[in-house]
Amino acid sequence: MTHVPKRLLEFPDRTAIAGIGWTPFSKNSGVSTLTLACRAVLAALEDAGLTPGEVDGLATHRVGDSAPPTLVAPALGLTDLSWHLDQFGGGSVSHAVVGQAALAVAAGMAETVVCYRAINARSEFRMGGTGRGLPVSPEVQYQAPYGYVAPPQQFAMYARAHMLRYGTTAEHFGALAVTQRANAAKNPRALMRDPITLDDYLASRWIAEPFRLLDCCLETDGACAVVVTTAERARSLRRHPVLVSAAAWGGGTSHLACDDPTVTAAAALAPRLYAQAGLGPPDIDVAELYDCFTYSVIVQLEDYGFCPKGEGGPYVASGATAPDGELPVNTHGGFLSEGYVHGVNHIAEAVSQLRGEAGDRQVPGAEVALSTAQPGYILPATSALILRRA
Repeated sequence: MTHVPKRLLEFPDRTAIAGIGWTPFSKNSGVSTLTLACRAVLAALEDAGLTPGEVDGLATHRVGDSAPPTLVAPALGLTDLSWHLDQFGGGSVSHAVVGQAALAVAAGMAETVVCYRAINARSEFRMGGTGRGLPVSPEVQYQAPYGYVAPPQQFAMYARAHMLRYGTTAEHFGALAVTQRANAAKNPRALMRDPITLDDYLASRWIAEPFRLLDCCLETDGACAVVVTTAERARSLRRHPVLVSAAAWGGGTSHLACDDPTVTAAAALAPRLYAQAGLGPPDIDVAELYDCFTYSVIVQLEDYGFCPKGEGGPYVASGATAPDGELPVNTHGGFLSEGYVHGVNHIAEAVSQLRGEAGDRQVPGAEVALSTAQPGYILPATSALILRRA
């Protein structure tokens, strides 16, 4: 049985996300990363019906391109933050940032915290390595001499291990890509909205076998932000509040150095997350699962308990993750088709769904959402949130 400290059990539903905001997603924003961050923060505050003067906390995470709170605060005219966080780490800590902001609000360290991520990850500081040195993981020093450094190369090996062990196929990966593109077709923010077929997927060029172009997330310029405050205060603001029912983060073994490459850090984190919320996989109405690659979604479906280990591919191929399926997944198109804002746009989509404001892609009756971070690559960590309509 997973042990959950008493203090964590007192945390659920005391805080809420009261506002969300985006900049346009593009291949070339034409502005600085700092400008993107400020625009996303202001958009989220406008959504909540708040002004910058009511903000007393800022939080972000960073690998590569970033706009730290110590620069965003003065740019917005904020001279006395009571709390801020500049979390080192990539997509694996994206949801931990919101969890830590919720803890700060619940503890009274701050009342209104805006969590954001801003990146010019296509036009300037590309995630694949262009414009920077080697990745930060200590394991990479042993891989770099062999040219084994880019994320598609590394994730491709995990995907291949899953295929060899469980019989997962390219068609399984393709089914996910096709479904998410269909979701993106209904999302006016999405960079890629033209529908694709399985034949289109199979015809797309190789990146690193078994990954084709359409297995890989988009490189994107953009920013996204969410406003975290107390549940009580959120109820008096402009939008219907979305409660933070669980926030978990942690790890210990990275995806690069583990005994079983077909299991991610999410498998260890999931029981703590569900116990904190008092919920389980059958209670989740919609899931926004970190999709740096198609395989990442398939393995998380298993590790978060939606299907048995090894059955993620058939689960997707059955239509279970489609909008009318058992578990609608990445309803905005995900990083594969909407854009890659390093985790935070998944959280914003979950909030949109729970507020009933997702337009043509709305999941009817969505009350509880799971949103997840990257499941343990580079840093030996992952994080996730369970959000609930108030």
